Amino acid sequence: MELKVYVHRLSQPARAVLLFCKMAGIQFEEVFIDLTMKQQKTPEFLEINPLGQVPAISHADFNLFESHAILIYLASAFPGIADHWYPSDLLKRAKIHSVLDWHHSNLRRSTAAYVMNSALAPVIGLPLNPQAAAKFDKLLCASLSTIDSVWLRESGPFLFGADLPSIADLSLVCEIMELEV
Repeated sequence: MELKVYVHRLSQPARAVLLFCKMAGIQFEEVFIDLTMKQQKTPEFLEINPLGQVPAISHADFNLFESHAILIYLASAFPGIADHWYPSDLLKRAKIHSVLDWHHSNLRRSTAAYVMNSALAPVIGLPLNPQAAAKFDKLLCASLSTIDSVWLRESGPFLFGADLPSIADLSLVCEIMELEV
């Protein structure tokens, strides 16, 4: 298969890339990288992503990492991807970029830290930290409020009042669904 997607499904960014590929009809090979066994730090994987994180992709001779960059690339590189995912309209793209840029330093940071400190830490051999969880719960609530007051204030079921989802919607929903843990 020409496109390889390197993931661990515990990773929200990895889940967003997997879901996009499936929803957009992109053929790919899923390559499991076991984070609990530190496979992301092996020399072979560091050749694909020198930062040692998932997700990452290999497409022909091209490697790419960082979920938002991957989503933008996939939406642009594969023919027949519906325009609503990453519109050709520059103004709509700019709005998507504003959400994606905000996502990692706000919603992603608070959700990941909250889930780790309240539920997942023992999976990687760390103790739960209720004080840290409480701190990140406050940041998480502020992030969710921002989504409601800034990007969901227009009518329509998706960001910016759209009738169909974008890659920004997919990134946010995968993050919010992580709270089910």
